[in-house]
Amino acid sequence: MGDTSHDSSRVAALERQILELTRELVELRSHEAQPAPDEEPSVIPYAARCYDADEVEAAVRASLDFWLTLGPEGNAFEHEFARSLGVRHALLVNSGSSANLVAFFALTSPQLKRPVRPGDEVITVAAGFPTTLNPILQAGCVPVFVDVRLDTVNIDVERLEEARSDRTRAVMIAHTLGNPFDLEAVTAFCKRHGLYLIEDNCDALGSRYRGQLTGTFGDIATSSFYPPHHLTMGEGGAVYMRSTRLKRIAESFRDWGRDCWCESGKDNTCGKRFSWDWKALPHGYDHKYVYGHIGFNLKPTDIQAAIGRAQLRKLEGFVAARRRNWALLREALSDLEADFQFMTPTAGSEPSWFGFFLLMREARPDRLRGLCQQLDRLGVGHRRLFGGNLLRQPAYQDIPHRVVGGLENSDRVANGGLFLGVYPGLTPELVELQSQRFHDAWKLA
Repeated sequence: MGDTSHDSSRVAALERQILELTRELVELRSHEAQPAPDEEPSVIPYAARCYDADEVEAAVRASLDFWLTLGPEGNAFEHEFARSLGVRHALLVNSGSSANLVAFFALTSPQLKRPVRPGDEVITVAAGFPTTLNPILQAGCVPVFVDVRLDTVNIDVERLEEARSDRTRAVMIAHTLGNPFDLEAVTAFCKRHGLYLIEDNCDALGSRYRGQLTGTFGDIATSSFYPPHHLTMGEGGAVYMRSTRLKRIAESFRDWGRDCWCESGKDNTCGKRFSWDWKALPHGYDHKYVYGHIGFNLKPTDIQAAIGRAQLRKLEGFVAARRRNWALLREALSDLEADFQFMTPTAGSEPSWFGFFLLMREARPDRLRGLCQQLDRLGVGHRRLFGGNLLRQPAYQDIPHRVVGGLENSDRVANGGLFLGVYPGLTPELVELQSQRFHDAWKLA
């Protein structure tokens, strides 16, 4: 027999060497990528991944273990992420869009006393990203659109009662660009009428409302870990909640619709794997292959989770940098207030900003297009507020829906709004350069 202790020591030494060389390589590449002190960057992106040797080392270490599907790193991330938010459960998925899909479909489960059913109405907004709306339609429900306010660019809560009908079962809205919607009004409305609240927290991780983190007010909430977001693992997202029952249901929809809740690589967690009774299956049919929902397969990989764990340790610093950059831009562009209205933080909130939103006081699509073209020419990354008024997008022309009042402000946002980047990779010097180039672009638009 070989000397296993010697082999183990050799393996450990090789792993240390690989990880040390990994860090050295990343640091060398990072140094090479740094511009010369007197060199202006040609492009200031609106967002980019922010990482160092910690994330790359974590990915390499997980690769060496070669646990390709979700495993120990995923389990650890889910526990650490839930603890950071102060909720009981978090589930990793492969994108923020999948998180919204799983969150909404979890509320359609027949295992709930009051499931959302096809034909039910769900209150939402048109000024946002498609994947907040899509799950409502994909579940056969009817979106009811409420306009946004122009100051906070969030749902106009004064219209909630008008939007409700006997068919209303839920509210599903996002915190726009990290600015919390009026959670006091929305949660009171949902409680008063027995409605589910799905918080799309994808652009707002780290935001607070009256001291409490967003994503912890509703029945279920979501995050995205795509590179522009507050932390990243490349592709990825999370669904989180306090209810253990809802967690089991969401996990089932994520994992093929299966009834079994064993973690990857484990069997018989319930202790009844071959003892369950099902209406139309033989007694003791293997629980691992019993399906209680018509589900999906939306898991990420363990390598992604390892990267996410390294990012999670930096989240507080990322949030602080976003707030700093937003404040710097607000000051640097304050002389343009005659031309632009700036987003106002919701009363009682501390936003973890995703972007810096500007709305032309005179909404002119041609002037906005010219501004965007000039910003592109000058290398200033920017984005519209996603789909603008989604009901004007080609994909949504014929969807079943209701509109409450009108969507004039959503049209204003589409015709006169854009946002700039505040991501943590922007230094104060880059923010100053960004604002200078914005001024130049506006003059030329």
